Amino acid sequence: MNVSGSTFTEEDFSNTDLAGSVFNQCNFYRCSFVRADLTDAKFTNCRFIEPGDIEGCRFEYAQLKDVSFKDCDLSMALFTGAHCLGIEFRTCNMKGCNFSRANFCNYITHNTYFSSAYITGCNLSYSNFENQRLEKCDLFENRWNGANLMNASLKGSDLSRCEFSEEQWGQFVIEECNLCHVDLTGLDLRKVKLKGVMICDWQQEQLLEPFGLCILPS
Repeated sequence: MNVSGSTFTEEDFSNTDLAGSVFNQCNFYRCSFVRADLTDAKFTNCRFIEPGDIEGCRFEYAQLKDVSFKDCDLSMALFTGAHCLGIEFRTCNMKGCNFSRANFCNYITHNTYFSSAYITGCNLSYSNFENQRLEKCDLFENRWNGANLMNASLKGSDLSRCEFSEEQWGQFVIEECNLCHVDLTGLDLRKVKLKGVMICDWQQEQLLEPFGLCILPS
């Protein structure tokens, strides 16, 4: 299926095979993709919420392996239980999205797995990524302000130029992450494990200033 410039209102795509479909400049208002197969589908410049609505489209338990969303408005969308391995979100508005129990990992055994996701340049404010594993993923230039990252692991991911709220530090794992050009205000070295974390020279001052230390140029 290759669709361009169409509007779908209260359309039920539940349990539908849309694998490999391409949608360009389409609107999806109050639509359901529950348990749909969207493997390898591509959405470009699409809107999944009508202005004024408080709920977005539903992707609960959908197969979203290697799906691509670029320049899309996915505000308030529900991704509960969705299979998201290899999913791509580029410069999307994802404010308030719910990824509760979604899966971004491929499990080889119960304790052996790898994550795969590409989420860059997106507005993730007030989204829900609680308990998620997004390790060694491209997650740079995102706005995470107010997002629920409680017990999430972003270990080894590229978080450069991201925005976080002060109260979020300590909620999630950031070991081995690239935190270059991130405002680290509120990050307490005594409470947050920073093993292997990459930062810029100027960020040292942010981390050490609360301890009364002054960093001078060499």
